Amino acid sequence: MSSTTNTATNTLYGNVNQDILNSAGKIKLFVCDIDGVFSDGRIYLGNNGEELKAFHTKDGFGVKALISSGVEVAVITGRRSNIVSQRMQALNVKHIIQGEENKLPALKTLAKQLELNIEEIAYIGDDIPDLACIEYVGLGLAVKDAHPSVIKCADYITFTRGGFGAVREVCDLIMQCQNNLANASGASI
Repeated sequence: MSSTTNTATNTLYGNVNQDILNSAGKIKLFVCDIDGVFSDGRIYLGNNGEELKAFHTKDGFGVKALISSGVEVAVITGRRSNIVSQRMQALNVKHIIQGEENKLPALKTLAKQLELNIEEIAYIGDDIPDLACIEYVGLGLAVKDAHPSVIKCADYITFTRGGFGAVREVCDLIMQCQNNLANASGASI
């Protein structure tokens, strides 16, 4: 994204460049990676092969509020996990794409299905497999603790770490830019 305006506006989380706010105002689809974005990136494995991940309720509320404001939410992840399916279904996320190590073709297919232009799509990631998607969309986002290569190419870096409210931060930003933040509703789950 080329910067044409250097002014910044105060948001709930800090000052944000006006170009980012303008882009966020156009978003109709917010796409998220899972590990390192919705979770802190750690995977807990039990002795019997069970897998556990921690999800933050702040992110859950943000997603439900964003969906209720009329913005679609999707996840694209390289791993497959029943935990992800269960969590996203509980948040009413319709588009759950798992097992996609090359995420860009899945993103392009989803955009075509929803008849969206790239400037209407935001993508948040934390590591190298997310780079192509971050560079492709209208608003490329990285969590605060993302890999340096991801931070370097992102339009916006969250003030919050992955797994600790970064998704909520972006949901709030989009709703604020679309004048829907005051109407945020849902349950913190």
